[in-house]
Amino acid sequence: MDNVVLVVDDSPESLGMLNVALNSQGYTALVALNGIQALAIAEKVEPDVVLLDAMMPEMDGFETCRRLKQTRPNLPIIFMTGLSDVEDIVKGLEAGGIDYVTKPISPDEVIARLKTHIQTAKLTLSAQDALDHAGNNVFCVNQQGRLSWATPKVHKMIDEIAQNDKSPWATLSEQLSQWLISEPKSNLNLNCFSSPIEIMYERRQGDKHLLKILETKVTKSPSDLQQELPLTKRESEVLYWVSYGKTNWEISQILSMSPRTANKHLEQIYRKLGVDNRTSAAAISIRILES
Repeated sequence: MDNVVLVVDDSPESLGMLNVALNSQGYTALVALNGIQALAIAEKVEPDVVLLDAMMPEMDGFETCRRLKQTRPNLPIIFMTGLSDVEDIVKGLEAGGIDYVTKPISPDEVIARLKTHIQTAKLTLSAQDALDHAGNNVFCVNQQGRLSWATPKVHKMIDEIAQNDKSPWATLSEQLSQWLISEPKSNLNLNCFSSPIEIMYERRQGDKHLLKILETKVTKSPSDLQQELPLTKRESEVLYWVSYGKTNWEISQILSMSPRTANKHLEQIYRKLGVDNRTSAAAISIRILES
């Protein structure tokens, strides 16, 4: 399915009218009468955009939006509201909405808004995919530090260090908002999770900020090889230097042993690792040392 629009409204009349309008314009319309149904549908089918009624019983549109954004932070959500109070409109935008239309709904206006936001979302996704494939650890937030999107690598990094924090992005937004206000000229060092992280300001994109998590390079040692492989301490040391391309003679000088002893250790390494040459043994070592 292409151009999938999830319409969430507790009014069957509104759903029927929007369903006809969307189908006539070539959109695939999925309908939900409440927030619970909307969340269930979004788990099975990924919509391109959501039209969401602000005022619904049980779970209102604001809470529905927040929950949708937890699993799909890049999903554009447009609020449908009869509320004229600016405070309520702001509440919808703060919950994660990207736009709003007022009731009674004008189908032509809704279609125009949908077209714009779907195109923008797809352009953003294309740029994001390029970053994802490049393995970049970048993410984008608004002025309040709230997440707009992040590459899978960043999501994985945050999940690993957040541990028991069930809303790590909310924790981050509090720290980022103060930093962004100050127009950052230096990196931000945070200790709000199990491991410290360093964030660098990349550039501004419209009303968004592109940030990058700097990775701390951890230098591994022969003991890391010993933990992962069935080797003795001495064999791990020999294999460590083999991975750096050292000859038996060079290894013997580094480890204060004879070249013959270094060669005997290497033979034991081949047997234990199930390989028959230096290159294969080095490949196993490098994989562990660079992981």
